[in-house]
Amino acid sequence: MARLWLVAVLVSVVSVLKASEERSQIEPLVYDEQLLWVSGGAGEVNTYRIPLLSFTSQGSLLAFTEARKHSSGDIGAKFIAMRRSTDKGATWSPTFFIVNDGSMVDGLNLGSVVVDEQTGSVILVYSLCFHQYHCHPSSTMLVESLDDGLTWSAPRNLSVQLGVKSFAPGPGFGIQKRYDPSAGRLVVCGHGTLEGDGVFCILSDDHGRTWKNGAALKSIPYNQPKQNLDFNPDECQPVELQDGSIVINVRNQNNYHCHCRMVVRSLDGGETLPVEELKFDHTLVDPVVAAGALQKEGVLYFSNPANSQHRVNMTLRWSLNDGKSWEKEALQIWPGPSGYSSMTTLVGNSVEDKKFVFVIYEKGHREYIETVSVAKIHLYGGR
Repeated sequence: MARLWLVAVLVSVVSVLKASEERSQIEPLVYDEQLLWVSGGAGEVNTYRIPLLSFTSQGSLLAFTEARKHSSGDIGAKFIAMRRSTDKGATWSPTFFIVNDGSMVDGLNLGSVVVDEQTGSVILVYSLCFHQYHCHPSSTMLVESLDDGLTWSAPRNLSVQLGVKSFAPGPGFGIQKRYDPSAGRLVVCGHGTLEGDGVFCILSDDHGRTWKNGAALKSIPYNQPKQNLDFNPDECQPVELQDGSIVINVRNQNNYHCHCRMVVRSLDGGETLPVEELKFDHTLVDPVVAAGALQKEGVLYFSNPANSQHRVNMTLRWSLNDGKSWEKEALQIWPGPSGYSSMTTLVGNSVEDKKFVFVIYEKGHREYIETVSVAKIHLYGGR
């Protein structure tokens, strides 16, 4: 019995040492990159913006974006466009539209994609009439795919369960908790209107059938117009750490305290966001934008245009201690104009899947809204 215990301890120690060695060897490089969408008014689309990227439980990649019909502005009629890769990002399907809001004056806004690894479903949550122009009230909407992104359900209005409020999910991904508390729970976080802004989360404990309101970190002054330097948390990306806590990386809309990111942590599965768990990460300089974050193999990754004033210099950073500090090295993905970004990784057990993360981002030469591109990042220098 003692011998078996000793063997188990040795195996555990070897695993920890191996994981530590792998983390110390991180040397990311852009392994491959492809343009998925090009703006410019082709067909019925003027501009592609707000990219999302997700894995599926069957090993595919799904890329989403807003296909803005008439202008590059946030308000107006849109499609949700999607492309799908079944070969780890080497090739992508043609674009197809999974949601069409018709000719709404204040149309849909993406959005957050969450994969239920227990059922295999892919859930996409988005808002409708978020800005409330000519179509009050706002609605939180959901579509779902049960076949790896090939077909999608009719839109379902979650406002019946959540109440009528302006909630813009993400943009990015939601999470399914892998650890207690509340293992298995789906957590989608986003923000409110610019007056009633803040970070808000919605939660589902039954695989997306029903939803309830969860944590909130409200802006100050709440439900009132903001001024420069006011406390105004905005677009956000949640990530679950291995201790079961949820760290949410947040856009600092009015540059409160710094030109950098806010970070807040939930210790109870997304039920609350205590102000005691709020910090400002001065290393993550930011020009006020939606950014990407991802936890993989004990390493926390972050992507944004790393500039305090302008949306340029798309950069990948990584932390070996859950964001307490960041490695001095960083990978410049694109030096030029770059905007919103989102990240994902395949979750298979193959050696190949452990080597890569994917960053989808807005990319241009003169303006960041010219294209949407996806970069496949090799984490170990091509080794």
